[in-house]
Amino acid sequence: MMVRLPQLSPSRRVAFDILRLVEDGAYSTNLLHQHTAALDSRDAGLARELVLGVLRRRPQLDHLTGHFSGRDPARLDLEVRLALQMGLYQLRYLERIPPHAAVGESVELVRRTRKLSAAGLVNAVLRKATRAQVPWPGRAVELCLPPWLLQRWEQQYGEGDARRAALAMLEAPETFLRVPVGAIPPAGASPTGVAGCFLWPGGPLPEGFRVQDIGSQSIVPLLALTSGQWFLDLCAAPGGKTLQALETPIHAIASDRTLARASEAAALGIPALVLDGTRPLPFREAAFDRILVDAPCSGTGTLGRNPEIKWRIQPHDLENLHERQVKLLRNALRCLKPGGRAVYSTCSLERRENEEVVDEALRGVAGWRCQEMRLRLPGRETGDGFFAAVITSA
Repeated sequence: MMVRLPQLSPSRRVAFDILRLVEDGAYSTNLLHQHTAALDSRDAGLARELVLGVLRRRPQLDHLTGHFSGRDPARLDLEVRLALQMGLYQLRYLERIPPHAAVGESVELVRRTRKLSAAGLVNAVLRKATRAQVPWPGRAVELCLPPWLLQRWEQQYGEGDARRAALAMLEAPETFLRVPVGAIPPAGASPTGVAGCFLWPGGPLPEGFRVQDIGSQSIVPLLALTSGQWFLDLCAAPGGKTLQALETPIHAIASDRTLARASEAAALGIPALVLDGTRPLPFREAAFDRILVDAPCSGTGTLGRNPEIKWRIQPHDLENLHERQVKLLRNALRCLKPGGRAVYSTCSLERRENEEVVDEALRGVAGWRCQEMRLRLPGRETGDGFFAAVITSA
C-alpha cells in the first residue's frame, strides 16, 4: 500500500534544497534566482528569508541546537542539522510563522531525506525551543562572524563600529534602484544622497529600473566623467557600474577575465574584451582619460546579501587577493593619461584589499597620486560596505 506523505510547503522544500547545495559550494543568490522563479511571491519570499536567515545566523542556530538538545550540532548529519537550523530560525526570529508549521515541516524535511530515526530528535528539540533569551558564549556567536574575522574588524575599526557592521549584516539589506539621468523615478521611491540612487520601499519591482546597492552606485561619481572621454572598465561584469558610467556620453571599453563575464559587458552594446588584468594590458600607454578597477575581492562588505562568504573566506585568501589586486591596479594605471583619473574599488572591508593595495601599487612610482580614500561601513553608512580610492596621474 502506498503511504501518502504529509504536504510540505514549496518554500521550505526549496529553502532546504538550496541550503544543501550551498554546503557543496554553490552560492545562495544564484540558487534563489533559479529555484524560486516558479514559486508565487509569498513562497519565494519565505524561501529567501529562510535561506539567507539561516546562513546569516548559523552560529546562533547551532548554539541553540546544542542548548536544547544537549548534543554537539557538528556531529549531526547535515540534513538533520539544516532542518533544526531552519526550524529554530522560524521559531526564534520569524513572528508570523505558526510554531506547529515550523516544527511539523522541519520533521517532515528529515523524513523525506530518509533520516527517519532523527525525526523524533528534531521534533523533541523544536518543541523545547522557546523565545526565552539564551546567553551566547561569546561575541563571535552573538555577531555571527568567524572569530578571526571579528578580530580583524575590531582591530581595524574598533569594537563599536565592528559590532555595528556585524549587526547590520544580520538584517535583510534595503533595496535601491538606479534611475538614469533624465528618467522619472517610480512612485514610492525615495531619493538618497547619491545622485540617481533611490530607495525602494518594497513590493514588486518597477519595470525599466535595475536594482543596484547604494554603495555600488557611489563609486562611478568619483570618476568625474565628462562627455567624450575614453573610459576603461577593467573588471566590468556584471555591468552595473558600466551602465552607470554610460549615462555620460563617453567612449567606453569593458573587459573581464573570462568569455562568460566579458559577454555580460558586451550585452551593454560597447566593445568588450577578454583580458587577464593581472598581465600587461594590450593598450598603448596613456590611452584612457578614466579607468575603473572594481577589483575581484573577498566581498566582506556584502555579507548581508551573501552570508555564506563569511563561512568560506580564510585569512590566506586575503593574501592571494591582495597580490592579484596590486597587479590589476598597476597595470591599469600604466594606461592612464596625464591628468587622468582612476578609481580603485572593492566591496571588501579588509584593509589588506583596500588601503594596503593602493599603498603597494603606488609605492616607488612617480606621477601617480592617491587623492582620497573612502569607506562605506555597514551600520555607519547605508547599504553594503564599499571602499574606493581616487588616483590621479600627473
